[in-house]
Amino acid sequence: MRVFTLGEADVQPGQRATVNLPVSVLSNHTHVALPVHVVHGEQHGPVIFLSGAIHGDEIQGVEIIRRILNHPALTRLKGTLLAVPIVNSFGFLNHTRYMPDRRDLNRCFPGSDRGSLASQVADIFFREVVLKCRFGIDFHTAALHRTNLPQIRLAPDEPELLAMAEAFAPPVILLSKLREKSLRLTAGEAGVKVLLYEGGEALRFDELSIDAAVRGALRVMSYLGMIDPVAGKPLSSTVFSDASAWVRAPESGILHTTRRIGDRVGKQEVVGVVADPLGTSSLPLVAEEDGIIVGRTNLPIVNRGDAVFHIARARPLATIKEYGEEAAALADEDEII
Repeated sequence: MRVFTLGEADVQPGQRATVNLPVSVLSNHTHVALPVHVVHGEQHGPVIFLSGAIHGDEIQGVEIIRRILNHPALTRLKGTLLAVPIVNSFGFLNHTRYMPDRRDLNRCFPGSDRGSLASQVADIFFREVVLKCRFGIDFHTAALHRTNLPQIRLAPDEPELLAMAEAFAPPVILLSKLREKSLRLTAGEAGVKVLLYEGGEALRFDELSIDAAVRGALRVMSYLGMIDPVAGKPLSSTVFSDASAWVRAPESGILHTTRRIGDRVGKQEVVGVVADPLGTSSLPLVAEEDGIIVGRTNLPIVNRGDAVFHIARARPLATIKEYGEEAAALADEDEII
């Protein structure tokens, strides 16, 4: 096994090191770096990256990666792990999704060393980390005041990624076409296979979503031959979805829900009501199709047309090849209005 070089650091086989890749200097002269923790195994194997907080308020990925780095399975790692718990340090420190220039970092790849600040951060992460890897798992959450059921999103016609997703064993695998200038699209064009994980809520820790991500990522690393199999069963049997839709509030008022994320619902089933705050009336929320609730709002106050429940059409995983052509590009959570 050879020495692994990242930035100006050389990591010996069987060693760990934290490498701080210089990014910028704040206006108060504080230096900002991209911290990458390298776990370099003694034996040959794949190189994989784990990334969190590309959206700065999606802090759950930080805890997921922290727990993976402390897992005893890594003591016998084959290959190399590049762990980047906080890609967007600016948004992370300011509790916001965006970069200081209000750009979405996940719409700036592959970036440029001469572009905007967001473009330069994307360039450093992509050039120094992503392009050194064969695989990656990018951890995300729902937007502020929404929560997602643990799920893996992947593009159609990606058999290698599908096998990785099955190894991850989330409750739901959602087909989603790739978005322009996203990490997944740009990495894929460079030959790097990236899984996108969604689970939980922005600015919050959700133990179910954290545990599902930790166990899933370790199962993927085991599938790739990087670590020994890890004990622990998946949360549930995985289902596949190639289409989904939001149930929207029929009127403004106070939301009362009767269903939770992970629940299966039937077509025309009442999943909640929106009540007038004066108690004079209420209107039902009705599911338009059979499916499984993969996301929902956490706010009890809604306006007419607000997205309340995200319901995905659920099919057995074995049918995935039959429906891959229909997949649409799922909107980012902050784009659902």
